Amino acid sequence: MPELIEVELYRQLAEGALDRTISAVDAPDAWYLKRGTTAEALRAALEGRSFSAARRIGKRLLLDVVDDRGQPAGVLGLHFGMAGRLLVDDTGPIERLEYAPDRSEPKWDRFALRFDDGGDLRMQDPRRLGAVELDPDEAGLGLEASTITPAGLKAVLGTSNAPLKARLLNQDHIAGIGNLLVDEMLWRAGLDPARPASDLDPNELRRLHRHLRSTIAELTRRGGSHTGDLHLARVRGSTCPRDGAPLERRRVGGRTTYSCPRHQH
Repeated sequence: MPELIEVELYRQLAEGALDRTISAVDAPDAWYLKRGTTAEALRAALEGRSFSAARRIGKRLLLDVVDDRGQPAGVLGLHFGMAGRLLVDDTGPIERLEYAPDRSEPKWDRFALRFDDGGDLRMQDPRRLGAVELDPDEAGLGLEASTITPAGLKAVLGTSNAPLKARLLNQDHIAGIGNLLVDEMLWRAGLDPARPASDLDPNELRRLHRHLRSTIAELTRRGGSHTGDLHLARVRGSTCPRDGAPLERRRVGGRTTYSCPRHQH
């Protein structure tokens, strides 16, 4: 699934769409457009203009729009849900997403921009769980997971009795972490996903912060959120890759969760 690692790769790809005049907008799926955005509004906001920068906050890709004089003219926000892909000039950086088919089909195009040089930018999403919007609320997202400090993590967790995993998944508090990254970092940190978030002692908070940052860095080098050491064991009846104990499969924070009852407490 596109978590911050995948969306950062999309952001890097989107840099190939900068400084190219947008000649046409294709937004055939009205349901995919959020917060009052319409196809007509997208055409008015984007056609004849270009992108000056590609940014990422958590799992959101933000493309800054400028007019033909180079003046700021808004922001295009792209959210990829569980199965969204970004393609620029028919090229994408990710071959495999955990919850998406391993192929590309035009019928899954939910949004596309045509450039006057003949190229394009497209969002494909077979599951229709992503979104396109104009001028998204950037302030509504939480602290960036890849750069969060120990103090920031303590502030986020120390005020909540929600399950630890649910709090880490809440994009209003920590932006960028999804189901696979959370399970991996909690498995590495030896913490039970169902524990109350505010229940961690100072040593556990430091350990979680260390593994949060190191897991993101290592899986980025490996190439995706699906490359964790726990990942291949995320099937029924599997055992812990660390100590061989039968893994527990539960619903925590509304998401399917794998954890080791022997070393995660």
